[in-house]
Amino acid sequence: MRILIATITAGAGHLQAAAALHEAWQKLHPADTVEKIDLLTFFSPLHKKIYSEGYVKLIAHAPELWGMMFNKMDNPTLVKKLAKWKTAIGSNSSRKFARYVKQFKPDAVLCTHYLPVELLGGLRKKWPGTPPLTVSIVTDFEAHALWMEANVDLYCVAAEETKARLIARGADPGKVVATGIPIAAKFSAKIDAVAVRKRYGLRDDLPVLLVLSGGFGMGPVAEILKALDQIVRPFQTLVVAGRNEELRRELAAQDRRHPTHVLGFVTNMEELMAVSELLITKPGGLTTSEALAMGKPLFILNPIPGQEAANSDFLLERGAAAKVTRAEDLPFRLDQLLASGKLSEMAAAAKALGRAEAADAVCRAVTEHLAPRRE
Repeated sequence: MRILIATITAGAGHLQAAAALHEAWQKLHPADTVEKIDLLTFFSPLHKKIYSEGYVKLIAHAPELWGMMFNKMDNPTLVKKLAKWKTAIGSNSSRKFARYVKQFKPDAVLCTHYLPVELLGGLRKKWPGTPPLTVSIVTDFEAHALWMEANVDLYCVAAEETKARLIARGADPGKVVATGIPIAAKFSAKIDAVAVRKRYGLRDDLPVLLVLSGGFGMGPVAEILKALDQIVRPFQTLVVAGRNEELRRELAAQDRRHPTHVLGFVTNMEELMAVSELLITKPGGLTTSEALAMGKPLFILNPIPGQEAANSDFLLERGAAAKVTRAEDLPFRLDQLLASGKLSEMAAAAKALGRAEAADAVCRAVTEHLAPRRE
């Protein structure tokens, strides 16, 4: 079979999900031809810059505006109208993508972002013969209307609640599978936590709080660390500043009340999670799924309106997370949490929600839906 995994650089999560699917499909079907494509490849330099940086800047400087846009667009009827309008106009980048897909001739296209789903809808009408199976892989716990297209043959979603939402909005129940959000296989691997603690100089007698800024280093990490300094109860902190080298240097130069280890961009997040009792982070779909797979509860600070707020609600309702909306509330709430012994309950709730094998589950669902076409 020929499998195309289509995504786009718009936050790190979509790329990570695509990479996880590529890894899983090659493991399960080593004889197949699998390609992974970032749609930014087909964009002009200006369009590429606007698309890849626009989202990051918008949520960093105007999160309320992003939340308003997110909610306004969460309307299946409106999305259908806009899709027809955009298909009629067309664009150079969409034509390049169409040529690429026709040349590759995939049996299935696995989409970890809604843009390729939309573009495939316009291409499907002109496809000679049977079009490729179009798979919409929703990378958050909330199924936004942008992920829904008439051309979708299969939806792979985070949870049964996500599935129910899609069905309530008109999706065919036979086309929706609750697989979990695909994450890398390393998050289900056995990890030598003792060796990891030793490597980072972590004490065995203190709990570890893992503070994450996201791949682009955008989170309010400095505010979080300042708030943590106000807590008397002993603990130690691992901080990941992502690709924001300026932030890493700034944080590393500061004195802290508690033992603190500041890291830049890392590729061993599974090890850092393994030695941590609690993650303090933004609730992105991929980070959340990785944490749940490892049974790690989350402490959420002021989630971005839109998909992060929806992910936050999902976690809070199921007891796998705690949340504050202001950094000044963090010391009291976190101190209470560490003293209460509730972390073990939250960890159990997180583990119950985790789907470490989600990438394999997506691949199996796609294979099952392809089977009738190959008979």
